[in-house]
Amino acid sequence: MRRICRFFAVAVALSLGSACSILPQAEPADVYRLPSAPSSRAVPMSTAVNWSLRLNKPLASDALNTPKIAVIPEGNLISSYKGARWSDPAPLLLRNRMLDAFQRDGRIARLSADDSNLQADFELAGELQAFQSEYSADGLAVVIRYDARLVQGRSQRILASHRFEVRQPLSDKQLPAVVSGFGIASDRLMAQLVDWTLVQANQLQTQAKNQ
Repeated sequence: MRRICRFFAVAVALSLGSACSILPQAEPADVYRLPSAPSSRAVPMSTAVNWSLRLNKPLASDALNTPKIAVIPEGNLISSYKGARWSDPAPLLLRNRMLDAFQRDGRIARLSADDSNLQADFELAGELQAFQSEYSADGLAVVIRYDARLVQGRSQRILASHRFEVRQPLSDKQLPAVVSGFGIASDRLMAQLVDWTLVQANQLQTQAKNQ
């Protein structure tokens, strides 16, 4: 009986060992954060606003809602860089960059994000339409396209909308340079988005007071 049990134990061990050997091994990947340039913008405290803002994670297609670093090598083909990925899916990267950008700006003290589920006077939502590098006749460029919507917190009524698109040309096709290009493009987008949000919300607040 002992011999039979020992035989089965050896057989199970061999079968598990052979199974492990034929399973595909995960490809090691370098994990990149979205780089950001230090902010040198000084905002006077007198320009601080008295309303609150909640930042929502953008909606995105399956091709962008992933940690993969997307690239369009030609036409409508969407691919990704091998052996590399973002630290988070692209929509979360952008949401976190928004939060950082508004905090650095300093004019909106009462900020929150959608994962905290806090109510705010306004919400910034939208769709991430592009977050990739693209090859074209003009060369390689990082493209970020975000359709922003400013929403009233309580009623969820859309108050304003705008499409933001940034194209950052790249002279170096190596991945570290591409990642750096994503950072520059994101900073450019955030500068536009922060100013637009403040202008729109302040105008809406003024109109509401005058009614």
